[in-house]
Amino acid sequence: MAYTTITTAAEDNILTITLNRPDRMNAFNGEMMYDLIAAFDEADSRDDVRAVIVTGAGKAFCAGADLGAGGATFDRNARKDREPIPEVDGKPDLSHQAARDGGGRVTLRIFQCLKPVIGAINGAAVGIGVTMQLPMDVRLCSENARFGFVFSRRGIVPEAASSWFLPRLVGISQALDWCYSGRVFPAAEAKAGGLVKEIYPADELLPAARKLALEYAEGAPVSLALTRHMMWRMLGADHPMEAHKVDSRGIFHRGKSDDVKEGVTSFLEKRPAKFTGKVSADMPEYFPWWDEPQYR
Repeated sequence: MAYTTITTAAEDNILTITLNRPDRMNAFNGEMMYDLIAAFDEADSRDDVRAVIVTGAGKAFCAGADLGAGGATFDRNARKDREPIPEVDGKPDLSHQAARDGGGRVTLRIFQCLKPVIGAINGAAVGIGVTMQLPMDVRLCSENARFGFVFSRRGIVPEAASSWFLPRLVGISQALDWCYSGRVFPAAEAKAGGLVKEIYPADELLPAARKLALEYAEGAPVSLALTRHMMWRMLGADHPMEAHKVDSRGIFHRGKSDDVKEGVTSFLEKRPAKFTGKVSADMPEYFPWWDEPQYR
């Protein structure tokens, strides 16, 4: 598929998504929102893709929202790159799909992804440039990376569902400190605060991300998809019994699968496993379990 603001490349079961507006420091706009959503649709639809890496072209990862519109940047009624918000009784219908925050539409799509997602943060990551990383499973960064939850300094609020994701990743105190101050901080502080896993020299970042993605890709694709959603969605559960219910379903359904037979046999025979289960065809009947009435 052809994209305008990103590029994609698939190799060795890894889909690499590169934010590709280097002349604008990969600033986020409406086109990038649609491109990223479509790229994750592509990742989920392809059984040859077992892991996803997201990185940026040039010196930046993503410098945040494109500020080309000046003071009207965050005025939704003034945006020409998004569907207009309809009115009801002379007032904007904020329950309409068009009123949704664009960054949140991206992060929720990443959250729904069925493949492991690794962020390879190569440079500046500010505003949506950092909040889009939060639903990624692991974030690696280069020594050149800088991060900033700068919303209070722009007169707006955290977006992209970051008020849900960020405290769960780094704790409420650290999340509030970064958002209250709005300061831009270096890679070392991001690692100390739990936002990133490791820091690498710039030329070692993508190889490190690929090495990790290849390790993840060795797992059974259906098991990886289920594990990803079990872990993320249980962050919002109010009792471990909810996890127990889902665990039990997973053990029952996966326990009788060809993948489990292969996983056990390959271990006993001391050889690499060759899993044949496909996310496109072999997800168990209880998935997605959260659509059932008791999980709504």
